[in-house]
Amino acid sequence: MDGQYLVSGVLALFLGIFLLYKGLGKQKRRLSKKGRGDDYVKSSVDGGFVPGGVDGSTDIVIVGAGVAGAALAYALGKDGRRVRVIERDLTEQDRIVGELLQPGGYLKLMELDLADCVQTIDAQRVVGYALFKDGKHTQLSYPLENFHSDVAGRGFHNGRFVQSMREKAATLPNVSLEQGTVTSLIEEKGTVRGVQYKTKSGEELKAYAPLTVVCDGCFSNLRRNLCFPKVDVPSHFVGLVVENCDLPFPNHGHVILADPSPILFYPISSTEIRCLVDVPGQKLPSLASGEMATYLKTKVAPQVPPQLYKAFIAAIDKGNIKSMPNRSMPANPQPTPGALLMGDAFNMRHPLTGGGMTVALSDIVLLRNLLRPLQDLNDASALCKYLESFYTLRKPVASTINTLAGALYKVFCASPDPARKEMRQACFDYLSLGGLCSTGPVSLLSGLNPRPMHLVCHFFAVAVYGVGRLCLPFPSPKRMWLGARLVKGASGIIFPIIRDEGVRQMFFPATVPAYHRGPPVH
Repeated sequence: MDGQYLVSGVLALFLGIFLLYKGLGKQKRRLSKKGRGDDYVKSSVDGGFVPGGVDGSTDIVIVGAGVAGAALAYALGKDGRRVRVIERDLTEQDRIVGELLQPGGYLKLMELDLADCVQTIDAQRVVGYALFKDGKHTQLSYPLENFHSDVAGRGFHNGRFVQSMREKAATLPNVSLEQGTVTSLIEEKGTVRGVQYKTKSGEELKAYAPLTVVCDGCFSNLRRNLCFPKVDVPSHFVGLVVENCDLPFPNHGHVILADPSPILFYPISSTEIRCLVDVPGQKLPSLASGEMATYLKTKVAPQVPPQLYKAFIAAIDKGNIKSMPNRSMPANPQPTPGALLMGDAFNMRHPLTGGGMTVALSDIVLLRNLLRPLQDLNDASALCKYLESFYTLRKPVASTINTLAGALYKVFCASPDPARKEMRQACFDYLSLGGLCSTGPVSLLSGLNPRPMHLVCHFFAVAVYGVGRLCLPFPSPKRMWLGARLVKGASGIIFPIIRDEGVRQMFFPATVPAYHRGPPVH
């Protein structure tokens, strides 16, 4: 059996590399052009900040003070920029996503001097994953040996984390946070000059700045002005908080390869465990009628680990069940003078791997570094051309995490197709091998090694490993045909995602002219 695994692993590595180069040559990215439109949000809240005008009192307006907006406000404010943040609701929110920060994201948090924001919110260290399938399990650890002892993942309440970052940003004298609902961007001759927003009383106000950064989240109403959005909703997460129990593997995220799709467990405080149940499709069972509770008890509960069963049922009976659409949207920017998109307003991926905050924080570090050489932001055209480099420089990190999230979700979902079943089993067995077969994919997932080429090689190594399982020791025509379908299915999963991410920017960013673009010289 060991010899079979060894031969399959070696075969997987070489054939995976061959398939990568053969397949990528056929992929081309196509962009469609869409017109701009004004976008409005319905709700409005009051604000306490005295609005500035066109007198140069603000360098940057940030729309939204979630993870991306709050972190960006602190990063730019610490660099001496005069930052004004307008957020729809500055009270602490209760969300079921954005609660797991990968180690790669924590490194970016340290780089932004925001690591202390997870120290006082009862955040829990996460050092790896446990993967469950058909009564078997395997433990996958983050490769943290070469990092500072504090580096690890973190599980926490999203609202506490965001509030902590808002409070830290507000300590800077040149950063102002106010409540208000941004209704539209102010444009003059194709250049964004600021935003228009409403207070709770309905008063219309305007905020001007040389640069407006839109970070208004996954439900953004402003993104259509600044990108070509193509949003896909493959499933929903149904969230519960499980209490009074211990995870089978402490300080680990738990992924159950259930039918029809994965179930997640991970700690978010010293006494609470977040459970996320993925429900495929556009329609959810009704919560009000009790259909959701019945679905969770009859379909989902029998598939959770025995140690968590009673606490899971108790969480259902408690009734605090929330849901959230799982959205994915490739980054497809429309460079606009005076404005920039960030965070989930700009780019989303399936939240299965918990990579959203890592991408956002990585983008913030990049944008901060790009803006540092600039003393003057008032030349909107030159600034826009310079910041086109942002879209290329972010690609290796963002596209690796995005592609992995989309591909893993499709592989982890149950399917009646025998080839898809074999791919799912091959993925579980490949990760169970340990060594490079475990640390390689986990280092990609954690954001510690965001290299697109490594991702594709490991993905096809899994596929060819599955072929090896089918064909060794004695291949048959039926098994060989199934193996060919497995490889074809794997290609059908990953290549469309790579196409949407952009083959050239993802694998060969240095060939894009914007990659080498320097700051404007006045």
